[in-house]
Amino acid sequence: MAVSFNFDNSFNLKDRLKIKRWIKQVVENAGFRLGSVSYIFCSDEKILEVNKQYLNHDFYTDIITFDYVEKDIINGDIFISTDRVRENAQEFNVAFEEELHRVIIHGILHLLGQQDHSPKEEKQMRKKENEALLLFK
Repeated sequence: MAVSFNFDNSFNLKDRLKIKRWIKQVVENAGFRLGSVSYIFCSDEKILEVNKQYLNHDFYTDIITFDYVEKDIINGDIFISTDRVRENAQEFNVAFEEELHRVIIHGILHLLGQQDHSPKEEKQMRKKENEALLLFK
């Protein structure tokens, strides 16, 4: 299992070992194996820079997932804006940690093939996020 947490800002992630075990469980429950997944926690400005440079998108987002999956082995880089997560938590009236966990697993679900481009896909993504969040608790 190779999940790493990297920080481009002053953010400090709690429960790292529990989160790693949870990610592994979600991946294995989906019939995949965990390869190398790197999380990069950053600011809004950094994620905007990444969004512009690699995706040609000029807007803020909470997460960008780079998929390097090989067959059934999950690999990827996942950028998460802690600024955006904090703002979304306030907007949705949920705890910061809950929103952070949702975004963390959202990236994994993308690596597992789940998309969220259409309303139907978004609904399915929320369902899978909620199922995964229950496993964390």
